[in-house]
Amino acid sequence: ILTFSLLSTLSFSSFSPTDNHLISCGSTVDTTVDYRRFISASNPNSPLLSSAKTIPLTNQSPSPYSIQIYNSARIFKKPSKYAFEIKEPGTHMVRLHFHAFFSSNLDLSDAQFHVLVNGYVALSNFSVGKVRDFVVKEYFIWADSDKIVINFVPAKKGNYGFVNAIEVISAPKDLIADVGFLVNGNKDEKFVGLTKQALETVHRINVGGPKVTPFNDTVWRTWIPDHEFLKSSNDLSKRMYFGGRIHYQIGGASREVGPDFVYKTARVITNTNGSVLNVNMTWEFPVDEGYKYLVRMHFCDIASISLGLIHFNVYVNGYLAYEDLDLSSITYTLASPFYVDFVVDDDSSGVLRVSVGPTNKTMAYGVDGILNGVEIMKMNNSMGSLGGKICAGMVLKSWPRGNIGVLVPFVAGLCLLLSLALVMHRRTVGMRNPVSWSKLPTEVPGVDLNHGNLHLSGKA
Repeated sequence: ILTFSLLSTLSFSSFSPTDNHLISCGSTVDTTVDYRRFISASNPNSPLLSSAKTIPLTNQSPSPYSIQIYNSARIFKKPSKYAFEIKEPGTHMVRLHFHAFFSSNLDLSDAQFHVLVNGYVALSNFSVGKVRDFVVKEYFIWADSDKIVINFVPAKKGNYGFVNAIEVISAPKDLIADVGFLVNGNKDEKFVGLTKQALETVHRINVGGPKVTPFNDTVWRTWIPDHEFLKSSNDLSKRMYFGGRIHYQIGGASREVGPDFVYKTARVITNTNGSVLNVNMTWEFPVDEGYKYLVRMHFCDIASISLGLIHFNVYVNGYLAYEDLDLSSITYTLASPFYVDFVVDDDSSGVLRVSVGPTNKTMAYGVDGILNGVEIMKMNNSMGSLGGKICAGMVLKSWPRGNIGVLVPFVAGLCLLLSLALVMHRRTVGMRNPVSWSKLPTEVPGVDLNHGNLHLSGKA
């Protein structure tokens, strides 16, 4: 019934961002990557770079298979900043590209530096180290002024920072919803104000499917396979591929939240002997302690042969986040995608867990659970930081007085007033109703979301 062959067609992006800054920071010529043009610093359209001392650097011995934007870099020996003009206020995607190469007696793996994005600490004491592959750091930043400013600050005098390429692009308007659902095991609450948080993408997973490259994603994201994070036995889960059509709204806006390549693949729990398996599929993701996380789970019923055959529970960090999820009662059609956003605290274990599994309504010979994709994003802490207990103001003021690490206790004290102010603005509003799903547009109107029960009172 289901098709398991690999998709051969390509998924081209129809999204055209109003703000679309692509910079190859150390290059002297423009570079094209996946039909996207990264302009050089010498291009008159390049953003303003304010710096006392920067150095363009070129890899003299690049691999013949390397991506061109990673063969050059810009070096910052003093605090420097890029200012990107913004035409459209709202959420913007910021991607920083790093690849440490050796050139002109300078080994970029030795660099250690901080990065600030619009006043948020994005990276603190960051070093690429001896990683051979390139590193991409992705952020979602709210912009309500006419500029997004990115600062690079060496961690100490005599050190330096670098970057190979920068992307600053407008995000689709429906990509980050303002409301998520707080999962804490005690009560049902909404978390309001997600769009104004700084978010860092920590994990983006194509469950049951292959790697999805930026070329095959509508907003140039990378999705990696789930196998290294899956903790369930392979005997309990099956990978599925759907060869039919995904039911998006006409115009394809929903592809900006998740591409076909994600919704056409899944991992499922199935039973074949007439008995429901009392097991969950669980994925475990390493995370930093001390932050809240936005967990976005993607679902699309590509496994059922008719409506009403799939019921399952959804868990986040062991807490029952959604009980008796009936996909057909939400979409009224098969192969129709939607997502839900949960907000969760780390549990001090350094691991974030998501699970799906059967309920007492799960049917024999049916599907006991399904998941198509997972995204996990770190949320800024009360100091406005994604890089530890330090605020942006002190990063700028501390240079060049030695290693910033020795100033952390002093910094924390001086940032206390800022922390308290940010906490006061954290708009968390209690709710007592079932989860309201952030549903992707489908071709079927009149969706009733009052099916299933939000249940956060206990752990699985």
